[in-house]
Amino acid sequence: MTTEESDLLYKKTLHGRLGFVVLLKFFQNEGHFPEHCREIPEAVLGYLANQIGVSGDNLSQYEFTGRTGKRDQTEILSFLGIRRANKNDKSEFAKALLTAMLPSDPTFNALQDYAIHWFRNRYIEPPGSARLERLIRSTTHTFETDLFNRIAKDLNPNTKKLLDGLLNVAEDNADGSSALSNPFSSVSWLKDDTGKVGLDRILQAVEKINYLRDLSIPGELLASLPAKWLQKYYRRASTESAWELRRHPDVICYALVAVFCWQRQMEITDNLIDLLIQVVHNVGKCVENKIDKKLLEDLKLVHGKTGLLFKLAEVAVEQPEGIIKDVLYPKVSLETLKNLVKEYKSSGKAYQEEVHQVVWRSYGNHYRRMIVPLLDTLEFRSNNSKHTPVLDAVNHLKSNREYRGQYFTDIDDIPVVGVVKFKRFDTVIEQDKDGDDRINRINYEIEVLQALRERLRSKEIWVVGACRYRNPDEDLPGDFSSNSDAYYEALNLPKNPEDLIEKLKTALEKALKHTNKEIPKNPWVKIIPTGKNRIRITPQEPQAEPENLAGLKAEIFNRWPATGLLDVLKEADLRVNFTQLFQSSRQRETLDQNTIQKRLLLSLFALGTNAGLKRIAASGDEASYKELLHIRHSFLEKNTLREAIAQVANATLAVRLPQIWGEGTTSCASDSTKIGAWDQNLMTEWHVRYGGRGVMIYWHVEAQSVCIYSQLKRCSSSEVASMIEGVLRHKADIDIQKSYTDTHGQSEVGFAFCHLLGFNLMPRLKGVASQKSTCRKKAAVLVTPILIPY
Repeated sequence: MTTEESDLLYKKTLHGRLGFVVLLKFFQNEGHFPEHCREIPEAVLGYLANQIGVSGDNLSQYEFTGRTGKRDQTEILSFLGIRRANKNDKSEFAKALLTAMLPSDPTFNALQDYAIHWFRNRYIEPPGSARLERLIRSTTHTFETDLFNRIAKDLNPNTKKLLDGLLNVAEDNADGSSALSNPFSSVSWLKDDTGKVGLDRILQAVEKINYLRDLSIPGELLASLPAKWLQKYYRRASTESAWELRRHPDVICYALVAVFCWQRQMEITDNLIDLLIQVVHNVGKCVENKIDKKLLEDLKLVHGKTGLLFKLAEVAVEQPEGIIKDVLYPKVSLETLKNLVKEYKSSGKAYQEEVHQVVWRSYGNHYRRMIVPLLDTLEFRSNNSKHTPVLDAVNHLKSNREYRGQYFTDIDDIPVVGVVKFKRFDTVIEQDKDGDDRINRINYEIEVLQALRERLRSKEIWVVGACRYRNPDEDLPGDFSSNSDAYYEALNLPKNPEDLIEKLKTALEKALKHTNKEIPKNPWVKIIPTGKNRIRITPQEPQAEPENLAGLKAEIFNRWPATGLLDVLKEADLRVNFTQLFQSSRQRETLDQNTIQKRLLLSLFALGTNAGLKRIAASGDEASYKELLHIRHSFLEKNTLREAIAQVANATLAVRLPQIWGEGTTSCASDSTKIGAWDQNLMTEWHVRYGGRGVMIYWHVEAQSVCIYSQLKRCSSSEVASMIEGVLRHKADIDIQKSYTDTHGQSEVGFAFCHLLGFNLMPRLKGVASQKSTCRKKAAVLVTPILIPY
């Protein structure tokens, strides 16, 4: 305490002194006054009591909300130069809240913190906790009401009429019993997304998206509104039946359904693009797998083919007039010659031609029926003129969808260069009996679809009305063109690409010289002068188990011999209070916070352990299945769940003792795990290495085994992108400088992006002997393997 602050304690009683000091210091640190002594940590209370020479027990006699407390608060505010908040202050705060905070849909705790800082910076005492809560909730309600009015006002009468028709289809009764009379053009029909990938599912999705487009939802208006609020309303409308939506006032009802239809249209568009990419992939891959299986059953490798050829040539020269079965078969048997023919057909050009023929038949008879409606529904665009030929080729396929001829004879207007790969020209462009060029229609369509698939996956071509496959320019910050210097400075990168390339060349040259100098001194690495794999790494012995590890395990088991996962989850929430992050997607919630907390923990436990809500509900009388389902639909959301995981991870990092766990780490490791999934999931794929159908969970774990990020991915998708995403998007309180991964999580492009983003990629290369470090004339590729054993 300062001298001026100590002078304020004159003529105060012992318990009055302690209460005054607690009020003063609490306000200076927190920006508001406490309402009860329970808000004061015991350590802080003991420290303040010791400073003024009184006992901490005296605080129990002090009334924080009594006359003495209010008089002391007035004296403290006068001493600090802070005035009480008036009506104008609250109005200005509400305006600031509407413009600065609410568009990002923050948590209620974040809004409270913002309020306290807002009033503190203006030397104004914030309202009490109850009044502040009412002010924040009132302002939030005003913000939502304005959003609903803006959306509903922009809907034309015809759109409202169609939305009424969408909601008036009988779906269910108030008691939840089914009363569905017509499954089409209803909310449940739009929500449904089940079934395997096939023609019926594609046609159903096309029908849905055409129906949603006919609604004429004002997309420009919705795109300008806060994205988080729209996601919240989409979740809310997705979990409510038509009967529940009709119960809302007209403004809220129209706004919710409009947001749902607009978001659902983008979601179905993304699904259609996924289906297109998957179907085009299946056109070639399924055929290759079928032929490979057949060839593996019949194939018998023939060894010593050079010697066999010499024997055949020698006999043919000596007896040119002889009969084959009498001259050649004694030297080389008929069975051996048959195996030679099979081996030839299973490799090289013969194999490719057989694959192409089967693809041709499969596409023409089956897959083309799926492709045509997809191309008619999706509108493709590109920001790069280099990909214009592919767009022209797609438009050509659309305009000739009804053509059934085998060849296109008028080839001058058909784009080929930039669409068909050079090695496939012979299969696409053929010659007729007169020597004139013509295009094989089916072969050309297959090549166009393959080119379209490659460019869709890299977003070189994007789709109008999509979300994940939208215009890549929309992924940039809105002010990037006007504020690009600040963004380049934040990344610590030069705007001139030549400067960057020169810097990379210098760094690579230095790294290569260092590697060349140090490798001969490394006892674990040997360079073999001959052979294909010239780098040999000696495996290290595994580290010995720490001496105290067994004792630590035994002590933990003695203290908590039968602790359940649900108890651990509950204890973590009592310490961290992560359930406060989950907010209802509805405008108001009648359940009290304790009930919400209990049901949230039960729902998280049911989903996290895969036990299911029904089984958890049946295990006791804490909550019914319907009650847990309400929590699941109204509160649980992916982004909020990520924030809760990050909060638990940060709390774990904060309580670590450095003398045991060491100082904070700046590295993490990442890898994936295969998990089985139903075929109805669009992301389900067959895993070529592990076998079986499923999806992959990609984990990021810091050096002391705390998972800081996880994500869902396809079995065939690149792990490089997942590795980079986890490093960038995790919210743990660690600054990752090194990312360790396996061979699948690295590539030349991955090294380049990691370098530009400011962290080092440290892969455990499986085939380290075949890796190369290259320095090109105009660009440098930072692929210097770390030659140490793992």
